Amino acid sequence: MENKRKFKPNTSLKLMDQVREVLRYHHYAIRTETTYCQWILRYIHFFGGKTHPKKLGATDVEKFLSHLATQGQVSASTQRQALNALIFLYREVLDISLEEKIAPVRAKKQPRPPTVLTQEETPFLLREISGTHALMAKLLYGSGLRLMECIRLRIQDIDFGQNNIFVRAGKGGKDRTTILPKNLREELQIHVKRVIELHHRDVDEGFGKVYIPPALARKFKNAENETRWQYVFPAKKRSVDPRSDREMRHHVLESGLQKAVKAASDRAGIQKRVGCHTLRHSFATHMLENGVNIRVLQTLLGHADVKTTEIYTHVMQRDIDGLQSPLDRLND
Repeated sequence: MENKRKFKPNTSLKLMDQVREVLRYHHYAIRTETTYCQWILRYIHFFGGKTHPKKLGATDVEKFLSHLATQGQVSASTQRQALNALIFLYREVLDISLEEKIAPVRAKKQPRPPTVLTQEETPFLLREISGTHALMAKLLYGSGLRLMECIRLRIQDIDFGQNNIFVRAGKGGKDRTTILPKNLREELQIHVKRVIELHHRDVDEGFGKVYIPPALARKFKNAENETRWQYVFPAKKRSVDPRSDREMRHHVLESGLQKAVKAASDRAGIQKRVGCHTLRHSFATHMLENGVNIRVLQTLLGHADVKTTEIYTHVMQRDIDGLQSPLDRLND
């Protein structure tokens, strides 16, 4: 069977411009584009910065990846990320297949139990966070969201009537539904109202557009201007989109919440390594402790395999009726 015709980059462009051209043709996320370009440049510089990757091969890729594992002491996931970037470079840009020929020294993946806050520690942490960061942290814990899932929430993703949050294109590109804590509804509604007012001011000033994935932008022609597509947690200032060169309002940077959670943990005197993902781990553990079935939890977390969910505990009673977020129990 013949292979489908592949997109060929413009060979008159510099190598990294070709890489970006192919990445954008395939609609890779801007974060993935940045990461892949960084790894490709690091690979080129590893061999002196003057040798074109076409003159390098599988043995050289192995040498670079093995160096990352043995000298760089990187994690297994970091080494895999570098491998994916180089496979993309050779397969999609240079039209050279290397994947089956590569056998580098693998970084060891050490299984580690997740860091989890107790149900007594959680309110101490949350009380030490203020403003919008507090609202975001409560969503991570109360709904089991990943950091970027929270950051990328759109106004239309929150269903106040059904107390649901729709996660669009989460990890693995999958959609799912999770719960909205009832005692967070009013605070979140007030916040969304302020975001809508901000959007209206942007429109009055001649702006008001927001980033929409290309496929959706073609389907919904005016989506980028609509209120419901605006981010729930928009940046304070508008910025120029690096791909379209248009000024628009993007979502906040994740680093702000990461710093706020770490600082709150220190102030609360919690002697654990606490990060944003700790709140998601705590959501999962506390839900199971409160009697939620592991299969239900698997759906809420968006895990493809229940074995991933089993890191928290064993299977419990299956009962979704009267399902309650652990955040709703803090004030009981």
